[in-house]
Amino acid sequence: MAKDFTTRSEDYSQWYNELVAKADLAEHSAVRGCMVIKPYGYAIWEKMQAQLDKMFKATGHSNAYFPLFIPKSYLSKEADHVEGFAKECAVVTHYRLKNAEDGSGVVVDPDAKLEEELIVRPTSETIIWNTYKGWIQSYRDLPILVNQWANVVRWEMRTRLFLRTAEFLWQEGHTAHATKEEAIKETEQMLDVYAEFAEKFMAMPVLKGVKTPSERFAGALETYCIEALMQDGKALQAGTSHFLGQNFAKAFDVKFATREGKQEYVWATSWGVSTRLMGALIMTHSDDDGLVLPPNLAPHQVVIVPIYKGEEQLSQISEKVGVIKSELEAKGISVKYDNRDTHKPGFKFAEYEFKGVPVRIAIGPRDLENGTVEVARRDTKEKEVLQQSDLANKVEHLLENIQNNLFQKAVDFREEKTHKADTWDEFKDIINNKTGFVSAHWDGSEETEEKIKQETKATIRCIPLNNKKEAGKCVYSGNQSTQRVIFAKAY
Repeated sequence: MAKDFTTRSEDYSQWYNELVAKADLAEHSAVRGCMVIKPYGYAIWEKMQAQLDKMFKATGHSNAYFPLFIPKSYLSKEADHVEGFAKECAVVTHYRLKNAEDGSGVVVDPDAKLEEELIVRPTSETIIWNTYKGWIQSYRDLPILVNQWANVVRWEMRTRLFLRTAEFLWQEGHTAHATKEEAIKETEQMLDVYAEFAEKFMAMPVLKGVKTPSERFAGALETYCIEALMQDGKALQAGTSHFLGQNFAKAFDVKFATREGKQEYVWATSWGVSTRLMGALIMTHSDDDGLVLPPNLAPHQVVIVPIYKGEEQLSQISEKVGVIKSELEAKGISVKYDNRDTHKPGFKFAEYEFKGVPVRIAIGPRDLENGTVEVARRDTKEKEVLQQSDLANKVEHLLENIQNNLFQKAVDFREEKTHKADTWDEFKDIINNKTGFVSAHWDGSEETEEKIKQETKATIRCIPLNNKKEAGKCVYSGNQSTQRVIFAKAY
């Protein structure tokens, strides 16, 4: 399957596009800017979704669902919010079609114009906070810890599968609290949840930090983020958690009676990750032979391929595979047995290598005689012959080793691609020639931030949490600075 496959060094963007298509993850749809997530790609997303959902519920959150459509007037209530999303909104103006009088097809019925246009949700803060007004009367109703799994629409003109599409899947948490401190604690907790998921399940190291004011979520007082580094040296924002203060509570007049009987506005957070994580997963680990999946998120952690001649040999092998499969599944390992007679073993090996299955087991007549199997790991391409008698334990440990190896490899890459710059010439050289994260001083002004972006296309990815104070001079302006921030070109 890797035949005629563009390498990363030849054209990283083309490599990514071809990998998504050839690995059967997704494809462009008939609707411009939208994608079809194919079964194998969706199976990976389901693994992500299931684990995140488990982590959300472990931290006290419950799932709910809110409308896809938002009255236009709702977006107008929070000034920063509407300004941030206005250019990306899809708008519903009519509610009915009719047959054209000339018989050419259907047309919009001009008599079916909505009294108020509806926005296809780009995010749900407004519709949710309008709803919370009816849910919250006193401190007894708080906190509200709600998450929703949904699709959203942000009208993108330049799209790339998973990374940036007009419609995408995500989760969005929306919580309401009695105090500022509690809301900030929630915001930080969910950032930690995202970071744990990225590192323990995606095997993708991330930097935790806060965004600069110009990069904050529209309507937030503070945006926390996790930033990852892809193999081409570009950063990718992998998740965000927002402290919204009382902005949305004030916009929708959501107050509560305190224990002392006073009326106060509620404190809010929102947080989300999307199918963009699929793009991050692909670009963090995959290679010139196709997809590489960490075992914790692989739809099939092990694939078993029989090597045989004739139905009798297949029957004998299948009987043994049934035992092996049961032993592996008893360990919680997901296994696929590919006994298709329409494809040869070599084709299957290439197929599962390209699709990133972590472990491949081959078993033939000689293995039945010797009580062995051949085991190949996707991450290093190493093969070894193992005894069937202790196979389940060894495969379990092998999967753990692969998961850890992928994470460490990504950590090593990030360290190699993280640089310090103290002069403007150093900064430009790193951004243009070395790529990766650049730790540099910034004077804190939006003007300097914008000029750096215009001249190099690099943005401030985050101000790292627990950042050490360090006196220095801004890499661009030469003005005084108290700390370094992380710059990079980004998706």
